[in-house]
Amino acid sequence: MGTDGKDVVVTGLGATTPLGGDVASTWSALLAGESGIGAIEEEWARALPTRIAGRLKVEPGEVLDRVQARRMDRCEQIALVAAREAWADAGAPEVEPERLAVVIGTGTGGALTLLGQDDVLETSGVRRVSPHTVPMLMANGPAAWVSIELGARGGAHTPVSACASGAEAIAMGLDLIRLGRADVVVAGGTEACIAPLPLAGFAQAKAHSTRNDEPELASRPFDTGRDGFVIGEGAVVVVLERAGFAAARAARRHARLAGAGVTSDAFHITAAHPEGQVRAMRRALAEAGLAPRDIRHVHAHATSTPKGDLVEAESVTEAVGTHAAVTATKSMTGHLFGAAGAMGALATILAVREGVIPATRNLENLDPAVKLDVVAGGPRHGAVPAALTNSFGFGGHNASLVFTAP
Repeated sequence: MGTDGKDVVVTGLGATTPLGGDVASTWSALLAGESGIGAIEEEWARALPTRIAGRLKVEPGEVLDRVQARRMDRCEQIALVAAREAWADAGAPEVEPERLAVVIGTGTGGALTLLGQDDVLETSGVRRVSPHTVPMLMANGPAAWVSIELGARGGAHTPVSACASGAEAIAMGLDLIRLGRADVVVAGGTEACIAPLPLAGFAQAKAHSTRNDEPELASRPFDTGRDGFVIGEGAVVVVLERAGFAAARAARRHARLAGAGVTSDAFHITAAHPEGQVRAMRRALAEAGLAPRDIRHVHAHATSTPKGDLVEAESVTEAVGTHAAVTATKSMTGHLFGAAGAMGALATILAVREGVIPATRNLENLDPAVKLDVVAGGPRHGAVPAALTNSFGFGGHNASLVFTAP
């Protein structure tokens, strides 16, 4: 993988999350162990078993043109916010439009538009439905808007793989460059679906935390007191470049995307199987040309569900071992669903670049069945030459990414 055509580097980072409206503020909050989880105060939430969520720290309307924003679903808005930051951070590369591609994953697409416009139809009739409804609700909308913004003509793709969507998008970006189909790929994930129906559905499935009185303490990955995940919203986008292309323009490199592994369990529509997760991690390691002992840090998917965290702990132990420092940032951001894998990638890239691993918040009593070295109490400092991040989704989707120092 050492040839120019196979080496892929990360040159741009962008984000808007429950912890901050950009990468710098999000990273600072992660290192400080802050929580982006709060109570849902709206009237519609009062009858729900779950009334907590990780909402954006900065509203997209504060940074987007008002007229343009009105034609976009919230998940499209925040994808554009994150993409603009990532593109600027990369120095706005001068690349042929046909050699520039976009891959933005999402789990539900424009769910808020779908739900909202259905309400309009039922209460006010056909003539009150927005003419922008379809382009606002379609899952490929975020990728399409970003491609239009950047003039990308090398393809605009949308992996829809539940909570693995963002990581799969980055893996696809890696493939596009290695296959010679693009020199630059803008990749990531976006999600905005904090609404009554998703919350009710997750509550009925006993998947969401009901720690309503203590929102900041609700997401507790690997802790004995965990009772489910916390829904969150956000978008994270990275700029990937062929190493030779980046070198030719003297671009700053945050990290190297060394390998990716994408597998499917073919097992159960919601329950995970460790074998599929192990295969994803091993495939990513093999593609990166690394051995398990080379991995110093693992960013866990760890959603804070009683069963899911144990399955992942088992699979990480088998695929990587117990020597790597593990963290789970969903304890601070909540679960960003389609953006979760991209959020994990961001935290992993910054850990490699900065030599510091954020701690897992709310980890007071490590589950004795978890044999991993989970970072808690405060960030852990030290060189991180190679790290792995996991992202797993309903339907048996597994995606693992390996990042190394550039």
